[in-house]
Order: sequence, then C-alpha cells, then structure tokens
Amino acid sequence: MTAFLESLDVERGASRHTVTAYRRDLAELEEFLKASGLDADTVTGDELVPYANGLSERGLAPATVRRRLAAARAFLRFRAGEGARTIGVKDVPLPRERRRVPRALAADQAIRLVEAPDATPLGLRDRAALELLYGAGLRVSELVGLRPQDVDRDAGLVRCLGKGGRERIVPCGRSATEAVTRYLARGRPFLGKTPQRDALVLNNRGRRITRQGVFDIVRRHAAAEGLPDWVGPHSLRHAFATHLVEGGCDLRTVQELLGHQRIGTTEIYTHVAGHHLRETFEAAHPRARAAASH
Repeated sequence: MTAFLESLDVERGASRHTVTAYRRDLAELEEFLKASGLDADTVTGDELVPYANGLSERGLAPATVRRRLAAARAFLRFRAGEGARTIGVKDVPLPRERRRVPRALAADQAIRLVEAPDATPLGLRDRAALELLYGAGLRVSELVGLRPQDVDRDAGLVRCLGKGGRERIVPCGRSATEAVTRYLARGRPFLGKTPQRDALVLNNRGRRITRQGVFDIVRRHAAAEGLPDWVGPHSLRHAFATHLVEGGCDLRTVQELLGHQRIGTTEIYTHVAGHHLRETFEAAHPRARAAASH
C-alpha cells in the first residue's frame, strides 16, 4: 500500500488530503482481506462483492461507498500493474451517485458576507480572503496556497494551483484586487513579527493560514451577518458559479474558471441558477403571486 500512496503523491500530484483519504479507506480494505483470508495480489472481483455490500449495509452514504470502492479499485489496478493477478476488480459495482444540488447564497447575501470584516489588520486579511473566494471562485486549498505574487493586481488575475497540481489563471475583479492591495499595505505587515514571505493569507502569528482557519473566518462573519449555518468557504465558490450562470455566462467558461475537468460537474449550476431565478420570479411577478395564492 505504501508504494501506491507514494505513486499518488509523486506521479499523480494528489493533494495531502487525498492521500490521507486513500490511506484511511485502504486500511479498511486491508482489514476485510485479512479477515476473509484473501490476498490483495490474487483477489477477484467476485470476492470483493461482500466488501462492497458490507459498506452499503452499514448505512454509509452512497458517495462514501463509491469513494471507498474507487480507492480499492485504484489500489488493485496499481498492484496488477506491478505484476499481481487480480481479476475482474473493475466489475465490482459502484452504487449510483445521487447528484446533490449545492446550496448557494443569493448575491446580496454574498456581498454582505464579503463586506462584513472591519479595517483592522485581521479584518483586512478576512476581507481579502472572502473577496478572493467569491470573486475568483477559489477552492479553500487554492486560497491557502496563494503567494503574494500570484495576484496580479494590475491585470485583475489570480494564478492558483488546483486539483492534481493543475495551474489556472482566473479573473478576480476590482473589488478583490483592491481588498488584496489594502491587506498587503495595512494588514499583512502587522501579522506576526516576521510574516511568511511565500504565503499571501496569514494567521495572526504570520504563518500561512490553514484550511480550518479559512473556515473559521467564513463562519464567524456569516454568523455575524445572520446567514445560514451551512455557509462555509465552498458556499462562496458555489455562489461565484451560480451568479455567473444567472448573469448569462456560458457553461464552458464557468467550467474553465472553476477548474473542472468535466463539463458534467459544472452543469449542476444550471439547476441552482434555475431555482434562484424561479424564486425571484415568484417574488416579483404579480401573476406569479396571484397563482401562488390560489
């Protein structure tokens, strides 16, 4: 298993969190193989069916079952490439994935959230982080990994590393660049005695902020604004995509901006945007209100 995890890290450029998830999922597979007297180098797809069924029978969410079986498949394919004699592993059925429509903030809610921080050094830090999450649709890991030079404030562009180490450049808008400029001038220099040079968003000790630190920033300001308790960093990424679609942006462009590999992943935002548009119509159109009252 160690060689497989190393290949994820070195050859595929998987994130530390992905490698950790694979390690956790494969530990359970190893327990099953040991308890069943099976060998990872000779196990067959038929012999893994009880493992797959057991995951579902434990009441795990379909997405969790899919992830664990996908990890098992990937590991056993790797072993086959190393000379193992696994047979039919790809035939182990994956439960159907239920597409969940993400909840997105309305435009006025997103704006209230990003404008909530004050003008203290930490407040300027928070404002810059929130503006980048919403203005560029960044993932938390992408925000955490930013360096000061990754934000081109003149051009209004952000260079970030997405999943699998794939680099992309996305526009972020004037509000975000102005927030970053204020933070770099009046916020970042006052965070810690020697701020970390290669990190844009810092904690109060001057070190690169963590993913949990970003989550805390979003939740603290969301709570202060009376926003729902499901609001987190990814909510701003969802809002970024949803509001682009509502504004008429084509899906291929949104896909590129989000860094999605498949257009199918991006298509979910047409459903979110449609739901928001229907709510707006029903609240604003007199005949919609008349119909709803009968």
